[in-house]
Amino acid sequence: MIPTFPAIAWPALLPILMVSGLGLLLLGAGLYTDDEETLGWGALAGLIVAGIVTLVLVGGESVRTFNGTFALDGYALFFDWLFIAAGALIVLMSMGYLGETDIEVGEYYALLMFALVGMMVMAAATDLIVIFLGLEIMSISVYILVGSWRTQPRANEAALKYFLLGAFSTGFLLYGIALIWGATGSFRLDEIAARLPLADESTLLLAGIAMLIIAFGFKVAAVPFHMWTPDVYEGAPTTVTALMAVAVKSAAFAAFIRIFLWGLAPVHADWWVVLWVLAAATMTMGNLLALAQRSVKRMLAYSSVAHAGYVLVAVTSGSADGGAAALFYLLVYMFMTVGAFGVVAAIGRAGEPLENIEDYAGLATRSPLLGATMAIFMLSLMGMPPLAGFAGKFYVFSVAVQQDFIVLAVVGVLNSVVSAAYYIRLLVAMYMTPEPAEAPALGRRPYLIASIVIAAGFTVLIGVLPALGLQVARLSFLSMQ
Repeated sequence: MIPTFPAIAWPALLPILMVSGLGLLLLGAGLYTDDEETLGWGALAGLIVAGIVTLVLVGGESVRTFNGTFALDGYALFFDWLFIAAGALIVLMSMGYLGETDIEVGEYYALLMFALVGMMVMAAATDLIVIFLGLEIMSISVYILVGSWRTQPRANEAALKYFLLGAFSTGFLLYGIALIWGATGSFRLDEIAARLPLADESTLLLAGIAMLIIAFGFKVAAVPFHMWTPDVYEGAPTTVTALMAVAVKSAAFAAFIRIFLWGLAPVHADWWVVLWVLAAATMTMGNLLALAQRSVKRMLAYSSVAHAGYVLVAVTSGSADGGAAALFYLLVYMFMTVGAFGVVAAIGRAGEPLENIEDYAGLATRSPLLGATMAIFMLSLMGMPPLAGFAGKFYVFSVAVQQDFIVLAVVGVLNSVVSAAYYIRLLVAMYMTPEPAEAPALGRRPYLIASIVIAAGFTVLIGVLPALGLQVARLSFLSMQ
């Protein structure tokens, strides 16, 4: 008997196929040239084309393919565009940076594309096994990228730590998937959601949910699963750190939100308390630990932990408004965090990262543009109006209040106040501390500056005109239903 395969809706795979093909093309081109500008422009052009195709697909009918395990819906397209935009900004950041760090250019850009492919699979997957496959594609690529600066011992150490803890969390994910299947008899999220109201709330189901929370807690760097974050973020090349802080975290949340706000939504009462505690602990510990840091890179690492807590506040609500607020927050977080790490990369030099707060003394005098953009990013991360970070936090905390999670919203607001201490400390160093007599000269990196300016522009634009972004996030989330 000849086996039959379900029909494949190729348009649903088009963005992923384009980025996959781009990765293979860059990998092959890397055999013939190591010119970072040539490969960088090729990667950027390919991502721009993929981004345009993704925008063209927006508004079309939601499509399921591969026997219902993969979706082309507004939710997947929202994250596809977010990943492509983040990837494009990181490619710009990398042009000029890779030459100074002696990172293999062809391998770097190819692995970056493959990491984006894994992220896109995670966002579009409607089956727990496919989510796992996307996670592994992304994780293996990022493990290698973290250690790509082979001459730096701290990069090698970071890669090993990330690999070991990443593999550990993957074990929890697989165990959780197995338990969910045992309780519901399916890996597909729509079937799980349909069967949960009829299933007994067994120990098997609750244990599976707990395992999934632990696994995704590692991936989004939620407390107490955040231990790897500061060391890995500090040790990785700064452009890779930006990728992990923004795109990897967003991909993990894309899968997390689809699983919990769709597949496990019928048993919201069984998991919201755990997420409530995780959100409060993540916001609080992330901000308190950031206060003690003298390294800007470690400070931003703990800041990313705290921001994961803000997104968890929205997810905890279990509502459509909460899902929309989480998507909107991930969008604004992407621009302000990529930009912040871009400035960190601009300050550093080969063999001398210059990541301590003291190295930013007088930055506004040495480079008014870098000083101004870093101020925009710090104020936005703090939640200062009228920047994008304020709009993101406002919507997240508003949803918490609407769902009667008032105490959690208060904890979030208080944490935003605490975060102002370490963000303002950096602003004081840049604007109110005299420039050192032997301050190192800043390198000329036009592509890196362009990525920083673009990120700053969107940070301001979304903050001034947040309604459009929130509407897109809301429609994208509702399309998942």
